[in-house]
Amino acid sequence: MSKIEIIILGIAQDAGFPQLGCYLPCCLPHKFKPESKRYAASLGIIDHSNGKRYLIDATPDIKEQMLHFDEHHPPKGEYLSGIFLTHAHVGHYTGLMHFGKEGYNAKNLPTYVMPRMEQFLKANAPWIEIAQNNLNLNILENEVAIILSDALNITPFLVPHRDEHSETVGFKITGLKKSLLFIPDIDAWNLWDKSLLHEIQKVDYALLDGTFLNMNELPGRDISKIPHPTIEQTTALLKDLPANEKEKVHFIHLNHSNPLILSNEKYKGFGIAKQLGAIQL
Repeated sequence: MSKIEIIILGIAQDAGFPQLGCYLPCCLPHKFKPESKRYAASLGIIDHSNGKRYLIDATPDIKEQMLHFDEHHPPKGEYLSGIFLTHAHVGHYTGLMHFGKEGYNAKNLPTYVMPRMEQFLKANAPWIEIAQNNLNLNILENEVAIILSDALNITPFLVPHRDEHSETVGFKITGLKKSLLFIPDIDAWNLWDKSLLHEIQKVDYALLDGTFLNMNELPGRDISKIPHPTIEQTTALLKDLPANEKEKVHFIHLNHSNPLILSNEKYKGFGIAKQLGAIQL
């Protein structure tokens, strides 16, 4: 077994699947099927070299996600060794409530955030109480790696997104042998100061924003006002990659309206992230 293992704890957009109040054909047939449930996008990281566990994003589905994480790799000693947050949209940080005094009541849980994210948590209730009493906020710097062990480091990098309350980052997770790119939210690839093609070539796995399949997915709504690169746009951008490079790419953060959210098939040579799937680094 590799020393670093990634568990995909969720593949859906912030509100999960099926979505609250949705009685359209995309959700209605799945409302009472537990096997269809998809949690909000999150990763669990296990460092087998020291038994430590980390979480990427604290979602509204965190209780169920942590049960699966515990089942796969029960905690040895401390419950969690740290949480890394991408940004201040509700599907990515509101699970922190369960670490407050009404819940787990964590003691100085290392929580890694960008500067504006720290300010947001410290300035707004109820997060201010949790930040002060339960978390130990560690400030991240753009493209500066956090060395967690000899086998694991995590590097944040800024991506363009609707930054009303905080910056938005993706993470590069690097093990002894392999690395993974995690970008659940971005407005558009051409607004990023990096080349997606080049970044994919530098890693072994890439979990990319796949919120919408195409621009016609939300009838009656202007999807351009909810900027995300569609899967069709991303696959068109990457269409000339050789097959082995395409196999690195898996889409994550799928909206409830995305017809690929329950798919086990590849889409134009690219994968759909598998909930509770494992990746060895």
